[in-house]
Amino acid sequence: MADLLDVAEVERVAALGGLDARTQSELGQFFTPAAAAQLIASMPRLPEAGTLRVLDPGAGSGVLAAALVSRALSERPGLSIEIVAVERDPAVLPSLRATLSACEHAGGGRVHAEAVEADFILDSVGLGASLSLDGQFDLVIENPPYGKLAVSSAHRTAMRAAGVDAPNLYAAFLSLSVAALRAGGQVVAITPRSFFNGPYFGAFRAHLLDSIALDRVHVFDSRSTVFAETGVLQENVVFAGTRGATPGVVELSVSRSHTDDISSRAVAYDEVVFPNDPHRFIRLATDADDTAVADVVLSQPCSLTDLGVQVSTGRVVDFRSRHALSAVEQPDAVPLVYPGNLRDGSVLWPREIRKPQWFRPSDDKDRGMLLPEGWYAVVKRFSAKEERRRIVASVWSPADNPGEVAFENHLNVFHIGGHGLDEDLAKGIAVWLNSSVIDKFFRTFSGHTQVNATDLRSLRFPTAAALRELGRNGAASQVEVDFLVMELIAA
Repeated sequence: MADLLDVAEVERVAALGGLDARTQSELGQFFTPAAAAQLIASMPRLPEAGTLRVLDPGAGSGVLAAALVSRALSERPGLSIEIVAVERDPAVLPSLRATLSACEHAGGGRVHAEAVEADFILDSVGLGASLSLDGQFDLVIENPPYGKLAVSSAHRTAMRAAGVDAPNLYAAFLSLSVAALRAGGQVVAITPRSFFNGPYFGAFRAHLLDSIALDRVHVFDSRSTVFAETGVLQENVVFAGTRGATPGVVELSVSRSHTDDISSRAVAYDEVVFPNDPHRFIRLATDADDTAVADVVLSQPCSLTDLGVQVSTGRVVDFRSRHALSAVEQPDAVPLVYPGNLRDGSVLWPREIRKPQWFRPSDDKDRGMLLPEGWYAVVKRFSAKEERRRIVASVWSPADNPGEVAFENHLNVFHIGGHGLDEDLAKGIAVWLNSSVIDKFFRTFSGHTQVNATDLRSLRFPTAAALRELGRNGAASQVEVDFLVMELIAA
């Protein structure tokens, strides 16, 4: 059915070319390329015969519907398809209707498709909602819009009223999509991977995993290829899940982009969502090495709580404390540490990074942002594109800079009750976090460059004695770090 996909691709390009940049940003529109649509459409289970009711919310130009119809017509001669495609942007609707008309024509009476102009969120759960879709569909296939929902926005308010706190457009779409499925129905979606971990999507993640059992997760190694023409650098996944199913085996697959060869493996469900994980992170050990690394890290004996160590974000939000910032040393000013001060396992301060390097408290509120003199392990909350590791840890030394210190909010700081660690423990924690083992493990559940304090709290650590031994041995290079950690693991 190459002709049908060709039509869909022509309509997609036409619709994309006609988008207003501001509207596209507001609506979170990123249209699915035909090759990616074929991959997504290859994932659902298709019955041999009967009628398959399909919902495509945020349908855009209809390329996902076309890819699904193309597959069904070639693989399931006894199957009929009914499609409801919901689209909000009137500028896109002509292309959507043209694609759906081509689907019906190709189906020769086996395909019936309807384009519905509606706001999928507000018209499903808002006041005066006009859509009534719950429990009606065998399959939802979608590339939902991407974009944050402000706490006060009408869309987020409507979702909260419906019992789900969805901080992002795609999370809201997924919640409503699951509700639209009958029991045993399947959702297949391409989304950012960002909801797999972290506190921001915690409530949504719990709701989703309570509603569906994951069947498959496909991850792309490259962040820049799937939506390359739109300049998106988001790490995307395609996942499939079944409403109300009992969790069993999950297929994990990986490719560099949507056009490359795919490698896959089947794993037990509790290797993807750990039964004892209160955060319910979704973890992707896409090869045997990932599983081995996860086994090593998870077998470590201690949590941070066991070690008596806490991790918190830095207390200084610089734009709220401009009155206390200084680019030059002043009486009563203390060091102010930014991510740019972290270099090669140490904190280089002061440093020319176009950020003020001193913090001068003027009242009790400002003084409450300081930490007392001590050794601290410090981790960047955001790793830069050029950095090899997701977790970048360094050590603040009171020997180099005695006295109180202030850490900026883009840092995570390891401490004990708001006070410093002993030197060997601080250095040992930094060595452990900087190891390739931890980097590989972290990538199994985090698809973005942000490192939350919650993520760090979820890690396992060696004993305090073993960490102190790591700290005493010291390590100046990645090779030395990995050698020390592998020696510890093998002991």
